[in-house]
Amino acid sequence: MNLMRFKGLPILKQLRIEEQLLRTSSENWCIINDGTNDPTIVMGVSGKPAELLEIESVLRDQVPVIRRFTGGGTVIVDPGTIFVTFICNKEAVPDLQPYPRPIMSWSSSLYSKVFEGIGDFHLRENDYVFGNHKFGGNAQSITKTKWIHHTSFLWDFDVWNMAYLKLPKQAPAYRSARGHLDFICRLKDYMSRSTFIDKTVEAARTQFLLRSFELGTVENCSETEFRPSTRFLTNEELEAAAVAGQ
Repeated sequence: MNLMRFKGLPILKQLRIEEQLLRTSSENWCIINDGTNDPTIVMGVSGKPAELLEIESVLRDQVPVIRRFTGGGTVIVDPGTIFVTFICNKEAVPDLQPYPRPIMSWSSSLYSKVFEGIGDFHLRENDYVFGNHKFGGNAQSITKTKWIHHTSFLWDFDVWNMAYLKLPKQAPAYRSARGHLDFICRLKDYMSRSTFIDKTVEAARTQFLLRSFELGTVENCSETEFRPSTRFLTNEELEAAAVAGQ
């Protein structure tokens, strides 16, 4: 497995790298990005802005909105978010069925090594939680030959940024209609940033032989023409969504 580590890589660039590797690479990848520079809202491929965002506030404050290539929910990311991604060929993990629930369970067992003896870690529905407080959100995409599982970990978060997100209509049952600040928690209250990243790499090493890779190597190695679907939504698209949602 190839390992790429970044610090502060813009989330749009990270997602486009991941999409390119999923579509064009025949190898397995782990990507760790320690924060992204600017607060950015990231929506799943089928997310509807009018249902998920406080669009008036988003437009007023010029918060960028990205529609990514994977499913899953909506999150606002910033320098306090740590991203971890696994992109694997379907045969990479022995006996793992390439479907959403088995992949989610596999990831939970891997992170159980990271959080062993720390908090009450477990997988609840599609979230990583300590007790009943979420600190990690997951999204996936599965193709004919590969799958991707990527996670946004809330090492820290800005309380004010949560106001840009509406309460989703479809929420996990364990959320129990709690507001954002009653539902989530900070990973930094349980583990240092560097310890989390180091332990994640150690956990990955228990299942894969890791080789460090540089971004330039990836950008130069693909001979397949690739056009990413991950992109920023325009102000016009957000304004139109707001009107349609009224």
